[in-house]
Amino acid sequence: MQELSLHKFHIPVMGLAYTIDSPIKVARFGISSVISIVEDRLVEMMRKTYYPSINKPYCPITNQEPDYRARRITDYLNLVNTIVQVQVDKLRNAAFEAGSEIVKYFEMLPDNSSVKKLYQQMKELDCQAEKEKLQERLRNFIRPGSIDVNIMTKLDLEHPDKDGTILPDSSEAVTALRGYVKSNLQGSSIVFSAGMNPRLYNYLENCPELDMQQDGTFAKKIIIKVSDYRSALIQGKFLAKKGLWVSEFRVESGLNCGGHAFATDGYLLGPILEEFRQNRAELQDSLFEIYNAALVRKGRAALQGPPSLIFSVQGGIGTAAEDQLLHEYYGFESTGWGTPFLLVPEATTVDEDTLKKLCAAREEDVTLSHRSPLGVRFHYLKGTSSDQERLERIRQGKPGSPCTEKHLASNTEFTKEPICTASIKYQQLKIEQLKSMDLPEQERKKQIEAVLEKECLCVGLSNAAAINYHQTFVKNLDAVTICPGPNIVNFSKVVSLETMLNHIYGRTNILMNANRSHMFVSELNLYIDYLQNELSSESLDELTSKKKKFYATFYQNIKDGISYYKGLDSIPAAEREKFLQDLSYAEVALDGVNYRYALNLN
Repeated sequence: MQELSLHKFHIPVMGLAYTIDSPIKVARFGISSVISIVEDRLVEMMRKTYYPSINKPYCPITNQEPDYRARRITDYLNLVNTIVQVQVDKLRNAAFEAGSEIVKYFEMLPDNSSVKKLYQQMKELDCQAEKEKLQERLRNFIRPGSIDVNIMTKLDLEHPDKDGTILPDSSEAVTALRGYVKSNLQGSSIVFSAGMNPRLYNYLENCPELDMQQDGTFAKKIIIKVSDYRSALIQGKFLAKKGLWVSEFRVESGLNCGGHAFATDGYLLGPILEEFRQNRAELQDSLFEIYNAALVRKGRAALQGPPSLIFSVQGGIGTAAEDQLLHEYYGFESTGWGTPFLLVPEATTVDEDTLKKLCAAREEDVTLSHRSPLGVRFHYLKGTSSDQERLERIRQGKPGSPCTEKHLASNTEFTKEPICTASIKYQQLKIEQLKSMDLPEQERKKQIEAVLEKECLCVGLSNAAAINYHQTFVKNLDAVTICPGPNIVNFSKVVSLETMLNHIYGRTNILMNANRSHMFVSELNLYIDYLQNELSSESLDELTSKKKKFYATFYQNIKDGISYYKGLDSIPAAEREKFLQDLSYAEVALDGVNYRYALNLN
């Protein structure tokens, strides 16, 4: 996200395909968005899709070429940047007339923006000469949203070359990073998610593109996605010691989000944001001290003050009032609106069939599943073509998926080379093993069902783009997986980009669920359900003292979070009565979990 962005929100990365070309769709309107770059075959497909739009021939980068993954990523990002720059130049020179993109640009800005106020002033002028003078001023304010990229640090498989040799710095995450830093993007950011990867973070020192420039800015910035303050401090210090500055900490709800869900130990979003609110200056100062010392150690000049550090938050935001709370009370500079944008074809890439399923989704259709081969819980929309395909393979006695991409291949239980737990090979071997073991029938059935639940995500999360752009991603594999957050049930119709921004800024309301709970309460209920599900899967008689202590701490952290919310005076008066009532219901449910499992968690 650019530091001078006129908008106060961003579109986070979603799946593989869903934001793969979002900058091409929204960046010209000043909206920042994030691309996933780990799936290089998808990136190559998008190169083929978009080169004709700039009247240049598409030249394939084959997997037989040296460093092909990085080269594909670099070239695609350069292509996206070129397309956006052309779009912005065209928009900047457009006439201020009804229906034009330049009018759309300014109409979509937040009403409290000084630039929006200048635009409104221009509209009200009667003198044409004065009007044109203000229009020229307005044109100078136009700038694109940031073209940011995401690397999920856990996806870091090493791929041997055609001779079977593992080359240095050839792991997936490192290769993707190299592809990004070699691109011509300016004012862009690399977003690291899913925790710290020392190999990847160590490689950052080899990327001068991430160093501060002479004017005190960064051509390419680092954003770390974190779940709590402690994670920000640890990762920030790790990078600061290497002379690398984190320009943004992006706080995400542990459970009230789309895709992979990394639950905290019961720490709720509100108390986490409060810790950032109270300690952000201390965090910046402590990181700057370490960063400055590292610069001096590397022979660079010491800085007089810290570089810019901003904080953003995402996960389940659904109303303008919630967005305002995050900005005004907690002081976060940007908010991430992800899942609702899946219903905005002008911003994201979702195939028609899946769009219909998203619009019809109800609470029971979105599940925090075990579908991901990573072993991390995964929000999942049931009933998609991928879900149906998985069930059909099971019915035919041929469970598992062809593993063409291997990004999630990490299991070596039966093989020397890692394989994916969603693959045909793994599921056949594992089921054979379970059938041969002397297990109680109920336990065997339970373990086999856990094996069969795993699903290929690499292809499923990419296919929406292949369908929309009439391309072939992987031959004969066209099923779609989608991973919205639970918030999708509150948005039930396809809307325009302008309508979604009007909702974000409080100019209209497109929520379909009038009884929707506040985002903080929604996350609270997700944590209570999570605790109950974890406990229900345990053999309580065999719980170790360590496990009991973990669950007791988890419970107490939720309990403390409820107490925090009860004292939160910043909830608007019109919403406060329902907010407190919902908290009371949640607290009763939490105490019911404590009582039901007789763990003496109080």
